[in-house]
Amino acid sequence: MPDTTPRDQFGSTGSGAGSGGSGSSPSSSQSSGSSGASGKRGPGDPASRGRTSIADGVVEKIAGLAARDVVGVHAMGSGASRAFGAMRERVPGGGSKSVTRGVKAEVGEVQTALDLEIVVDYGVPIADVARDVRENVVNAVERMTGLEVVEVNIAVSDVKLPDEDDDEDQDSRLQ
Repeated sequence: MPDTTPRDQFGSTGSGAGSGGSGSSPSSSQSSGSSGASGKRGPGDPASRGRTSIADGVVEKIAGLAARDVVGVHAMGSGASRAFGAMRERVPGGGSKSVTRGVKAEVGEVQTALDLEIVVDYGVPIADVARDVRENVVNAVERMTGLEVVEVNIAVSDVKLPDEDDDEDQDSRLQ
């Protein structure tokens, strides 16, 4: 005798218990069948379906470029790091001018902290330059990465005097 129990479109009897025939779970086939037909890819916000990590070097490059854009910043890094960078640039394959010279970042899940070492031009108000660097770096890093910048420590390691030779300019003339 044929089974005359009423069933819905998924083969369920509506009693909540399976009736020993099909072996498939109605709830799983119902959810996958309906989401596939409607074109949805899953519940929730797509932005919450994974993790984005940002490398320290990415933040360092953004901060280095933002700091160099400030009027009154002559160079980044200490004299030793600039001299080493100038020698490295002369070596074939040594890379281009280091954007991250004088910048150190510590990047966490949602925050970052930065240490910058700068050389300022003679005659500029150093406190104003440092404030402008800090503001420009915070704005650029937060806008591009979405990370909260919790601190930007700035060390002014030198002042470029008008009559001083610039090591970086000399290196470019020698090539």
